[in-house]
Amino acid sequence: MLHIIFWEPEIPGNTGAAIRLSACTGSMLHLVKPLGFDMDDAKLRRAGLDYHDLAHVRVHDSLDEALAEVPGRIWALTGHATTMYADISYADGDGLLFGRESVGLSEEAMNHPRVEDRVRIQMVDGVRSLNLANSASIVLYEAWHQLGFPNGI
Repeated sequence: MLHIIFWEPEIPGNTGAAIRLSACTGSMLHLVKPLGFDMDDAKLRRAGLDYHDLAHVRVHDSLDEALAEVPGRIWALTGHATTMYADISYADGDGLLFGRESVGLSEEAMNHPRVEDRVRIQMVDGVRSLNLANSASIVLYEAWHQLGFPNGI
């Protein structure tokens, strides 16, 4: 199982989309508090459609608590890295750590002792960032592809 970790997510629609992503890929979604919304938020529920019961989601009080549940390596996604997401050899149990929509990951989060490396997604020059749920989808599907899409149809 692959793990998606959203550190302090702010936008309910992104987390709802990630809940749906978790259900569709069999991955675990870890949400690290504080959350910028209530888990019963209508936008979160709407974005996740009827996949909430099919997804694997855990809410954690701290980054340490979330990372303790990820058995593999942790890859911190940031625009401030030279390693490209497609150049990683992912393994079962790996975790993909994403930051807040407004500011990304803090230096403290990226320097966590569990973080294997900082990784980026290619973009054209002059743009700041991709949508959080889209970023998670891009990297998760690359990792799942490398693993042979276990349990996929």
